[in-house]
Amino acid sequence: MKLATLKDGSPDGRLVVVSRNLEQAASTEDIASTLQQALEAWDTCAPRLQSLYDALNAGDVPGAFAFDPAQAMAPLPRAYQFVDASAFLNHGSIMERAFNLTVKVPAGVPILIQRQGDDFRGPCDDYAFPSEADGCDFEGEVAAITGPIPMGADPARCEASIRLLALFNDVSMRGHLPREMAMGFGFIQAKPATVFAPVAVTPDELGDAWQNGRVALDLKVTRNGEWFGHPNGREMDFSFGQLLSHLAYNRNLGAGTMLGTGTFSNRDHKTVGSSCLAERRALEMLEHGEAYTPFIRFGERLRFEMLGSDGTSLFGAVDNRYVSSEE
Repeated sequence: MKLATLKDGSPDGRLVVVSRNLEQAASTEDIASTLQQALEAWDTCAPRLQSLYDALNAGDVPGAFAFDPAQAMAPLPRAYQFVDASAFLNHGSIMERAFNLTVKVPAGVPILIQRQGDDFRGPCDDYAFPSEADGCDFEGEVAAITGPIPMGADPARCEASIRLLALFNDVSMRGHLPREMAMGFGFIQAKPATVFAPVAVTPDELGDAWQNGRVALDLKVTRNGEWFGHPNGREMDFSFGQLLSHLAYNRNLGAGTMLGTGTFSNRDHKTVGSSCLAERRALEMLEHGEAYTPFIRFGERLRFEMLGSDGTSLFGAVDNRYVSSEE
């Protein structure tokens, strides 16, 4: 099924079911008013939401209305826990070679970082930031949204606990990254608010593209209407189950935990491009000795989308214009 959250003036918005073609929506008020409520009572809510979804696709829901992505918030507008990974080792390898980095990561251990979950942005909202000198960048990713996971859960149990998948742009401010990395205590100004596509989907919506806890689909990125890349999620070196199991090693995970993949990155980058500026700039340094692709400037527009095997949009699109916060 597909779920979205519409703006209603509250921090958590109102939950709706969205048709498979993203054209129609229906209120879930009688089932759950917010996505967090649905996640916390998933065993009860999910069958009823699925029935509503099936009826909506059949054109059999009185009161159904046109779905407008511009009225959507992030599917889960705020999360109790948001953790991001760097699960595509190819991306890390490119960055290490370009910048002569020595990263001490034991083999088989995923890289995870705690992130902020209280200020997710909607798919069509203008994205304001203070200065072009911040080095505004983007990172195309997919997130898993889970039910409760007990401490010590193995990868299979963790994967079975994934309720929804979401598409997002993990905005980065590269100008702050070297300073914060040198301080050795995580990112703050380098990692501002994250932007989400309008719809979250259950894994079954991916069909055969949901493979071994990975999303084996192209993530299409355009910058100002021009192709930037379409790397595929099948090259993720750690599955969602493995990442979640690592996270849950010594802690319980609550319903609504969100875990990102890290920026999509493929070995055949010359053909498929990249999903972030930092990677393209690093590849330029390796090939030409310098980076020449600029970071995001005010007035630019980014679009992220993922199509299913039938060619229809799975999550809807992230489609944001970048503006000055001084406007």
